[in-house]
Amino acid sequence: MPDPGIRNHIRRLRFEHGEMTQDALAKQAGVTRHTIMALEAGKYAPSLLLAFRIAKAFGLPLEQVFQHDGG
Repeated sequence: MPDPGIRNHIRRLRFEHGEMTQDALAKQAGVTRHTIMALEAGKYAPSLLLAFRIAKAFGLPLEQVFQHDGG
C-alpha cells in the first residue's frame, strides 16, 4: 500500500519537459507506462531506486520530484 504522505510532481514535470509522454518517461526509468500512471495517480509509492531513476530522467534532484509530508 502506498504511503499517503508521499507526493510527486511527475505529471507537471512531464509537461514542463517538452510534454514528455508517460511511455517516454517509463522507458527512461525502466518501467511500464502503467507504473507511471499509478505513480501519477498516487496509487503506487516508488522504490528508492525508481524514484532516483525518475528524478534523473528529469535532470532534477529527488526532492524536486518527490516529497514526504509525514514524520
